[in-house]
Order: sequence, then C-alpha cells, then structure tokens
Amino acid sequence: MNRVNLITLGTKDISKAHDFYKEIGFETTVVGDPDSPDIVFFRNEGSKISLYPIEHLAQDLNKEQPPAINQGGFQGITFAYNTKSKDEVDKVLTQVRQAGASVIKEAAPTDWGGYGGYFQDLDGYYWEVAYGDMWEFDEQNMLKV
Repeated sequence: MNRVNLITLGTKDISKAHDFYKEIGFETTVVGDPDSPDIVFFRNEGSKISLYPIEHLAQDLNKEQPPAINQGGFQGITFAYNTKSKDEVDKVLTQVRQAGASVIKEAAPTDWGGYGGYFQDLDGYYWEVAYGDMWEFDEQNMLKV
C-alpha cells in the first residue's frame, strides 16, 4: 500500500458542498440526482476526492453502531493545495472566501521558508494553501517529495 486513491469528505449538505467546490474550480461527476447527489466524485489530478453525506459515511463504517459524528473541533486532519507561486496562494484564498469558506489564517511567510495560509470549507475541513520555491511538481501536478 503505497498510494491513496480516494479521500472522502463526509458532508452535512452535499448539494451546498458540491456547489462550493465547483465554485472554487473543481470539476466533478455527480452520482444520482444532480440536485441531491448520492455521491460526488472530483475529476482532479492525482489522488481523488469525493463528497458523501456524513451520516451515511458513519453508517458505512458500522451500520449497527455508527461512530458519533463530532460537531466542530479539530479532527487532526488537514488537506493541502500546493501552488506554484505566492500569487496563486493569494488568489486561491480570495476565491475560497468569495465562495463562502472561512479563511482562518491569512497568507504569510511560513516557519519552513514558504508562504501559505489556511481556510475552512463549509463542513469544517481545514485546507492549507501553500507555496515553496523549493518544490517540484511531476507531469500530473503532484508534489515531488
């Protein structure tokens, strides 16, 4: 196991979440009714992301005793969008703010020599948007490490 193929975000309102991610530039495929999707898949480069109703995701883990759905609080997970310039960091944070996300850390120089900030999407997931002049990307725009 040396890859992640799909990251699923449990969402409180799949239609709103879908609209948000489309507005900030993700291309998607909807399974089910477009107004109330069963699941949404992102057609992004690299690892894939999907949206799924959070209560269904909890039941998928254990139908008889689904785990409690934590409302609020940091879950210890973040997602990252790595940019190819400082200007792109600023542009993305402006775009997500206009789409309804909360920018929780404005873009600034980082401790590790880069530049970045954080936003929280409509369901409370934290996303880092960051740039490092030392980074290289492969042909699928995945960060080489």
